[in-house]
Amino acid sequence: MTETQTPMDAPQATPTEDSLPRRYADFATLGEALDYAASGKRGLNFHDARGTLVRGYPFTDLRTDALDAARRLIAAGIKPEDRVALVAETSAEFAALFFGVVYAGAWPVPLPLPTSFGGRDSYIEQLRVQLSSCDPSMLIYPPELAEMAGAAAALANTTGVDWAEFGARAVPDVALPTASSDQVAYLQYSSGSTRFPHGVAITHEALLNNLAAHSHGMQIDGTDRCISWLPWYHDMGLVGCFLSPVANQVSTDYLKTEDFARRPLAWLDLISRHKGTALSYSPTFGYDICARRMSSQTKASDRFDLSRWRVAGNGADMIRPDVMQSFVDAFADAGFKASAFLPSYGLAEATLAVSIMPPGEGIRVELVEETELSGTHDNGANDNGRPQRFRAIVNCGKPVRDMVVEIRQENGTPLPDRAIGKVWCKGPSVMVGYFRDPAATEACLQDGWLDTGDMGYLSDGYVYIVGRAKDMIIVNGKNHWPQDIEWAVEQIPGFKAGDIAAFAITTPGGEETPAVLVQCRSSDDAERTRLRDAIRERVRSVTGMNCVVELIPPRTLPRTSSGKLSRAKARNLYLAGEIKPYDIAA
Repeated sequence: MTETQTPMDAPQATPTEDSLPRRYADFATLGEALDYAASGKRGLNFHDARGTLVRGYPFTDLRTDALDAARRLIAAGIKPEDRVALVAETSAEFAALFFGVVYAGAWPVPLPLPTSFGGRDSYIEQLRVQLSSCDPSMLIYPPELAEMAGAAAALANTTGVDWAEFGARAVPDVALPTASSDQVAYLQYSSGSTRFPHGVAITHEALLNNLAAHSHGMQIDGTDRCISWLPWYHDMGLVGCFLSPVANQVSTDYLKTEDFARRPLAWLDLISRHKGTALSYSPTFGYDICARRMSSQTKASDRFDLSRWRVAGNGADMIRPDVMQSFVDAFADAGFKASAFLPSYGLAEATLAVSIMPPGEGIRVELVEETELSGTHDNGANDNGRPQRFRAIVNCGKPVRDMVVEIRQENGTPLPDRAIGKVWCKGPSVMVGYFRDPAATEACLQDGWLDTGDMGYLSDGYVYIVGRAKDMIIVNGKNHWPQDIEWAVEQIPGFKAGDIAAFAITTPGGEETPAVLVQCRSSDDAERTRLRDAIRERVRSVTGMNCVVELIPPRTLPRTSSGKLSRAKARNLYLAGEIKPYDIAA
């Protein structure tokens, strides 16, 4: 169903264009932003797994429902600065509750849906840990998750409420508090916040500054429409594809994340349908899965029209230029332009965006020699006379408006252009700190500067990211990036992105060595032995190191709630014996 198809018995999509003068997130509070958006005709649109519209939700309806929710919350005893945890299903119910908590002066805390990895007990424990961290007055969840979410609420000693039951409560006539821009708007848990969660506290001012930077950086105009499958419990989905469309008055079409996982090409169907220009974001793996699905189908142009896809954003993980090229190869005949790619870099601690590529510049890469990538500034020759090896580092754009980026050595000394070091940023959208965790806050915030935990460099004003500092593997005093090992293994036929996790372990002899876990689909012992030996030799040829290679069953490697590989969790599960490798003769 498109916005031009309007049978009387069908849901109506909100329009792309509107006569309401656009304001680019220039509001004092998030509630004020929704108040303004509600005076127009745009809104949110929810689709089923096949991309069929099931509910058009104008901003005016969202505001009405949110105000009702706010009054119900106040009647339930919610006070300003209380935390209200919300299981973040992509739905009108969550949207209304999120803004209802904001209107009530409390802090919404989006929490994840279950994932395929870990099962019931793992999900309950994840919720319990995050609930214990944010100490909410209430957890509100979809009816279908009542058993698991209710169990987690009981374990965390908080009130659990089914949102259908909550929505049926009477709406009392109570006054709403007045918010100010320096108050906290919400708490955000990063995708890796499971065992030691850090709730990122973001003020209204920080949020709206970053949302204005989005619209400025992406040059949003009246014909733009957003399309998204990203989860609302992750910063790119919550901030970039839910709160930004409200603050910048952009109609948005949604697929649920689990529906995208089952039918990824439905995402591209939605982009193809409307006649305006499209804005849509995805991590690398989203583009990868779409390109792979097309490989067995007919020409893309027989099904899709991607010619109006103006901004194909990429972020939330290391950007793979080879995957981006595969997507272009798969969908160029459907009108997709490589120049639509818009790489970016950000993190929850900076609200979201730190840098955005200027629209139209596409994917730009620089080749960096591997001995420079460690950030040690020891550009000594390759070990053991091995030939030089290079990695393509993607340009992640220029710092967004009001954001300053510096590259520093470990001792805090700023580095010049093209020198690799720790990425620091400073600006109005940097978090207040981690909720009730002053030690963690002090460890990454210094005089308004945020230590992002990432390594990268600047070149002619553009930001290049090379990896997470904590993922670095240090062996014999040499630094190695796990993704270099993982990408090397991917070159062996039969493996693909996401099949491999590399990290450091300590051998029984007390030596640090890389371990490489590889998801293997073969059930033949001889073939497994051949693959293990090929992997070991491939890693040795690339890094000069011997490594421990373990072949493991498919779908074993853990993911974060946003779908990224969690090397830290893979390492912990492997060392705890919870990831069980195949038994292969030495």
